[in-house]
Amino acid sequence: MKITVIHGQSHKGSTYNIAKELYEKIGGEVTEFFLPKDFDCFCKGCATCFVSGETKCPDYEKLKPITDAIDEADVLIFTSPVYVMHSTGAMKALRDHNGYRDMGHRPEGKMFTKQAVCISTAAGAGMKSAIKDMADSTFFWGVAKTHKLGIAVMETKWENVKPEIKSKIDKKTTSLAKKIKRKVGKIKPDIKTRGFFTIMSMMQKNGFNPADVEYWKEQGWTDKKKPWKK
Repeated sequence: MKITVIHGQSHKGSTYNIAKELYEKIGGEVTEFFLPKDFDCFCKGCATCFVSGETKCPDYEKLKPITDAIDEADVLIFTSPVYVMHSTGAMKALRDHNGYRDMGHRPEGKMFTKQAVCISTAAGAGMKSAIKDMADSTFFWGVAKTHKLGIAVMETKWENVKPEIKSKIDKKTTSLAKKIKRKVGKIKPDIKTRGFFTIMSMMQKNGFNPADVEYWKEQGWTDKKKPWKK
């Protein structure tokens, strides 16, 4: 099993430690990226990825190692502490660069058989909105199942988190790891994702962006073929 972890921050605080606890319980080969250390580019808004192809993006070469790791993984883990009630700017910048992979454009077929986990922590509140930021992308990418884990750690440093909260985290990560392992290789998108994909496939038969239309046609998705079916 391959796991790709993308951290929305470069320091190893509570969010990092919870993710580490989870992927160690899942087991497998782990590849980690820390933002903005491993990708520090803001989207220029040039729309080149949409119109001319993602390889023409001015940041393509920097982004490619992360994109490749995402495509190769069975499980994706996205982490972000709460920054002003949302995910970090570095995580948003990465998501912006992957907009062309949304179902409204050119989704990667491999996404429809993957699981993702979105993890967020805060000393107080904001985990729900931070997780939604990341989970919005996994949904529009077509990820079959996204698990969500938000924890109010009530501290700014992991070493100061109370034992009872760490015990609660241990129980949650143990339960979640078991769910993920049971579903690896067996997961299929839920009705919401399948329904949205169907709507997009109809729209792409006469879409406005030639690059997207041609892509969907090449995949056979404007006919009866589905990425989650062999």
